[in-house]
Parts: sequence; C-alpha cells; structure tokens
Amino acid sequence: MEVTVKTTNRKSFKRKTFIDLAMIIAIIILANYISSFFFTRLDLTTEKRYTLAPSSVKMLKELEEVIYVKVYLTGDLPVGYKRLQNGVKEMLDEFRVYGGDNIQYEFINPSDNSDLKDRNEVYRELYNKRLMPINLQEKDKEGTESQKVIFPGALVSYKNIEAPVNFLTESLNQSEEQNINGSIEEIEFSLMSAVRKLKNEFGQTIAFIYGHGELEAPEVEDISTSLSEYYNVDRVKIDSKVNALSERIEDSAGVRVHNKYDMIIIAKPDSVFKEQDKYLIDQFIMLGGKVIWLLDQVNAEIDSLPYLATIRDLNINDQLFHYGVRVNPNLIQDVQSAVIPLNTAVAGAKPKFDPKPWIYFPLLQPQSSHPIGRNINLVKGLFVNTVDFVGEDPDVKKTVLLTSSQYSRVMNAPVRIGWELVRVKLNKTDFAKSFLPVAVLLEGKFSSVFKNRLAPEITDSREMVFKNQGIPTKMAVIGDGDLIRNQVKKVGFTSNPYPLGFDRYTGDTFGNKEFLLNVINYMLDESGFMNLRTREIKLRLLDKTKIEDDRTFWQVVNTIFPIILIIILGAVITILRKRKYTKTAA
Repeated sequence: MEVTVKTTNRKSFKRKTFIDLAMIIAIIILANYISSFFFTRLDLTTEKRYTLAPSSVKMLKELEEVIYVKVYLTGDLPVGYKRLQNGVKEMLDEFRVYGGDNIQYEFINPSDNSDLKDRNEVYRELYNKRLMPINLQEKDKEGTESQKVIFPGALVSYKNIEAPVNFLTESLNQSEEQNINGSIEEIEFSLMSAVRKLKNEFGQTIAFIYGHGELEAPEVEDISTSLSEYYNVDRVKIDSKVNALSERIEDSAGVRVHNKYDMIIIAKPDSVFKEQDKYLIDQFIMLGGKVIWLLDQVNAEIDSLPYLATIRDLNINDQLFHYGVRVNPNLIQDVQSAVIPLNTAVAGAKPKFDPKPWIYFPLLQPQSSHPIGRNINLVKGLFVNTVDFVGEDPDVKKTVLLTSSQYSRVMNAPVRIGWELVRVKLNKTDFAKSFLPVAVLLEGKFSSVFKNRLAPEITDSREMVFKNQGIPTKMAVIGDGDLIRNQVKKVGFTSNPYPLGFDRYTGDTFGNKEFLLNVINYMLDESGFMNLRTREIKLRLLDKTKIEDDRTFWQVVNTIFPIILIIILGAVITILRKRKYTKTAA
C-alpha cells in the first residue's frame, strides 16, 4: 500500500511539472506572437543614450537604398577609445532597428598590415578622404614608449557618394576623458549629419554680402566650400537694388514679396552702409530671412602695428540697437590668448622668431549649455569687440554664444596698440573682467527699424513694399569680423586657403569653422536636428589613485568571491532538495 502511494505521488508530481512547463512555453509563444504586431523599445539608462531622436528615426525609416559605414576605429585601443568604438557600434545597431537592412557596417583596422609601405598608403588614402588621424603615445610598465596611429572616424556611403565622419572632438580646455566623452555624446549627430549630407535634402541658399568692404571670396573660401556641401552658396552686391535680396510678385491676388535667400552673411564690412541697403536688409529680416553679422567696430590690423585703433563708422549701430543688440567700440585683452611669432633677435642679427602670447587674440569659449557651442574647441578671435543686449523685447529670445575667459579686460577706442605688450609679464589680477560676451543669438519676431521714419528715397519708390512687423526668424551678431576669415597662402598668382581656424604658425586648429557651421545649421534648421547636440552622457570617472592602491584587494575579491558564492548556493540548493524529497518519501 505504501509503495503504491509513493508511486502515485511521483507520477502526479511529474505530470504537474510537464503541464507547468508546457504552459510556460505556450505563454512565451503567445506573447511573442502578440508582440510581433507591436513595436516598442525601453531605454532604462538615465541619459537615454539608446533613444534616437524623432528626426533620426524618420530619416532612417525613409532610406531608399543601403547606407554603408566603414568604421576605422578598431584594433588594440586604449580604454577611452575602446569606449568610443563601442559607442559607435551600439549607435549603428540602433540605426539598424529602424533602418533594417538599409544600414550595413563593418569595422576595419587600417593598421592591420605588416608591410610598412602598404600601411602608410592606407593612411594616406584615408587622410585624402578627410579622415583625421591622431598619434597616441603609449608607455608600458617598464617605461618604454611607443607611437600608434589611429583613425577615430568612418566613411559613410550612399548611392555611390561618400562622406567622412570624424568622431573625435578635441577641445584645448578639456581633458582627454572629457573630449572622448563629448565625442560619444556626438555620435548620433555626426553620423546623421553625414546621412543628411549624402541625401542632400537641404536646398536652402546662403548669400555672402559684398560692396561695403566685406571679406573677399578667397578669405571666406574654406567656410564657403564647407557650406556648399549642405547649401547653395552665392555672393550678392546689394548696391541699393530693390531685387537684390527679395523678389516682388504682382498677380491677381495683389503684390507679394518673398526672399531670394534663406540667409545672408555680412562678414567684416569696413565702409558705411547706405540707407537703401539698410532698408533692404531690414525688410529681408521682416520677411523671415536669417542674418549673421560679423563686425569690427574698431580699426585694428596686426600688419599695421604700432597703430592707433580708432572707431569704425558703419552706420548700422541704430539698426542693431533697434533689434536689441550693440557691438561696442572696444577691444578685448585676454590672458587666454593665441600666440604670434615675434622676432627676438638683436638688431643686425639673423631673425629668430619665438611664439609669444598676444592678448588681443583671445581664445574664446563657446557656451556648452547651447547646442551650437557644445563640445566645440576654443575659437580664435582677432581684435575682438564686446557685444551687449539692449532693451527688453518679450518677442525676442537672446542667448550668449561666445565669451572671453575668466581673466580679461576691455580697452575703449581710440587705443594705441604696440608690440611692447608682448614683452610685458601678465598679471591675472589686472584682468578683472570675466566671460565678456562676444557673439550672441537673437530669436523671435523683430519690428522694422524704419517704422515711422521711412526716408524719402524709399517712400517715393513705387517698387518697394514695406513691412513694419516681421515673422519669426533668427539673427547672430559676432563682434569679430575675422572669426570667419581663413588664412591664405599665395603662390605666384594662385591663392590657396588654409582651413578656417588653422594657425599656420603653431599648427593648431581652433573651433572657428565648427562653431560657425553650427550657428548656420542651427539658424536654418527647421526640423530640430541640431537638438541632437544636447545629448549628455555623464562622465563617471574612477579614482585612479584608489584603483592603484586597492588593486590586489579587488583582484582577490573578483576572483575568489564568485567561487565561494557558487559553492554556498550549491550547498543550499542540495540541502533544500534533500529536505523536500525526504518529506515526500515520508
């Protein structure tokens, strides 16, 4: 009788176990079937690092052909660059969730070639395709140093067109860990910028204004070339022509006026603006046109020293003041400054040029809290004016984009500028002004500066249609006309531009071009794409000193503790099973 009961209990237990297992499998299959009709993803990270922006999702879903990405950041990398590599791979995997098979990628090690000649040829080819290499100095425990070349970038291909992506952002005022972390934050923006460029969905037009002594075409060639990858770029002379910036259309519905350009750039004018030209610019703004003003309110050039810098009259102060901003006739002196070559040899001796800091060339700080200035290198300025906000207009949002450093001061024009400042030892206590605004952004609806004061030559013209209140638009005002100017190398009758922001004396590249491209892209962005630059990943650094001191302890804990834990769990499970089946048998 006792044997029969035990056998029955065991059979019942086995039957129940099989039924439970079958139900679990059925529930899993049913759940998978139901979930196939729905799509959802959960991002449990604090920074939402695995959540793509709506604009990215939309673009990836609308891909017509395959996007192929060749990533060259791989191989035996330091820990920081390994994090960047993993970040790129994770982002590309996220792209595949929405782009499907239209997103393909591979990781290629450009140094994976034992032949030095072939390896250098690969390096040269990648560099010619505008992938920027970096040299890493590594030191082992014995103190032996070695050099390694890596390419933290990728080539993105779409419809047989290729675009480079350089992932690494380098800022002189940040540590290597901060730069790498900033690069990880920018991965989605960098890759999607390349996709947008390849799809060529911009179609907007930018015009450089000339006719008032603005910079010549070779002096803005580098930024113009970069902009032409995204936009149509033109040069326009206003010269009081009614149709210079806008077109007048007359039909059965009446007379309408619309802008011919989406944005105009006024780069370092040096002569007076006529009232007609000011009016045409004003009406361009009223119709929703964007404007970037890069102005020098003080006459100062490095080639003319020693020099008495005087106020420059452009006849546009009243116009800017009405819009809510003022460029001051002064010059910033900053302890955080670029260097210039100075001849330190005695008279009659062979020239000897040494780099010396020049306080009139401040290294300006982008505002990292704004998408335009986030993760941007210091911007080099030349004879920079401060910019102030004036008035309070609830319809206009005002944002500072660039400032001087913590140790700066201003010199009001007229002021004598001489080389003696190079030889003076700088004392930070003499530079009591901090973070002086240099570049600002205005967003909103502006009213016309000509409201209630139209000039006779305008009111008497039948061709002009006046608009006294504008539609929402954006305007940037920068107190440095040279911020957009690239250096030019002249060989015979040929002018070859240096990259914007590149200093040919030191070999450093500052953030001028990236800053200006961000300003332009932000002002012309109607889809919110630039908000991708607001992504923030907190840098949680380990205490290197504590790691070194407690290395042995944590090695022992991580090696022995898991083994002990498994032994304990095994013993507990064995005891519990023994008790369970002893009771069943009883």
